[in-house]
Amino acid sequence: MSTEVRVPTLGESVTEATVATWFKQPGDAVAVDEMLCELETDKVTVEVPSPVAGTLSEIVAAEGETVGVDALLAQIAEGDAAPAPKAEAPATPATPETPATPAPAATARTDVENAPSANKMMAENNLSDVQGTGKDGRVMKEDVLKALTDTAPAPAATTPAPRAPVAAEQAEREERVKMTRLRQTIAKRLKDSQNTAAMLTTYNEVDMTEVMALRNEYKDLFLKKHGVKLGFMSFFTKACVHALNEVPEVNAEIDGTDVVYKNYVNMGIAAGTPTGLVVPVINDADQMSFAAIEKAIGVMGAKARDGKLSMAEMQGGTFTISNGGVYGSLMSSPILNPPQSGILGMHKIQDRPMAINGEVVIRPMMYLALSYDHRIVDGKGAVTFLVRVKEALEDPRRLLMDL
Repeated sequence: MSTEVRVPTLGESVTEATVATWFKQPGDAVAVDEMLCELETDKVTVEVPSPVAGTLSEIVAAEGETVGVDALLAQIAEGDAAPAPKAEAPATPATPETPATPAPAATARTDVENAPSANKMMAENNLSDVQGTGKDGRVMKEDVLKALTDTAPAPAATTPAPRAPVAAEQAEREERVKMTRLRQTIAKRLKDSQNTAAMLTTYNEVDMTEVMALRNEYKDLFLKKHGVKLGFMSFFTKACVHALNEVPEVNAEIDGTDVVYKNYVNMGIAAGTPTGLVVPVINDADQMSFAAIEKAIGVMGAKARDGKLSMAEMQGGTFTISNGGVYGSLMSSPILNPPQSGILGMHKIQDRPMAINGEVVIRPMMYLALSYDHRIVDGKGAVTFLVRVKEALEDPRRLLMDL
């Protein structure tokens, strides 16, 4: 008895995936729930387990192929079914017969004379492979015009600039690797963000003295009671929630000609992974304690590193925090995560001389950057938001007093 292995439901708004890796080959024995292959979508990686125990008799979708939801991936012979029938399949003369059928069509096509106007237009536009609709497959002028209209938008969207020529000896030392679906989606979304939003960035700096002192004083007790380390991210999350309450347009989004204000905060925490940047979302962060936030960040971070994030865990964010400081960044302008209207960029903590009360004092300082959509967030609101974040971090007692 043969069982079909099909593409599982990939999540909301995801309709196709690429077969990344097959862990089993035809003829291999498989157990129930043993991983057969890995699918790569534009958001996450999905593992496909075996629904039954038996022998993998056929792989229908090879590595690199694009498959839709519920598409057939493989066939499994249940029980001790031998893979012999599949071994015979390649031995059948199917492959020699396949080229035999197109061959006559190809030779017949070479004897057909295209319309002169079509040949002229094809030469002028560097077209060679145009499907003809005339008698015996003859290419007519209308066919060339249709081919031009079908292909005209593609170069503008996919070819930003021709690649500069490379010397032959250098070309031999280059390696061309196809972008993963995740990387393609990251590139598209970031460029769409730049093209759509009126993005602007405002900067400020924060003295981290009080936060660092508070963290050092209570980190041991915090770890003992809650079982998780007290990091800086929970302070920044709380400070952003505090500021979003005062400047709600930073937590809003544009929907056509409407502005949708969110009366909740789903905080996106950008995380770098070996496969690219992902943004897991902590839902209802405005209702969570420091400990709950730190635990959620720890869980999401581990899932991101292991590639185990689900679609639901990366959707619905209303605001994002990106911490480039962990990589040593001193200053940067983060790009909006659409359809959100704001993203806060954290950076490296660095000791700098500061003038305080007429004296020069060395303080641990961090630059903050808020990128925002100027279509709905005015400069006043953006600056106010960043100042409120700064005030809350420089005096964490404000968070307790809601000041």
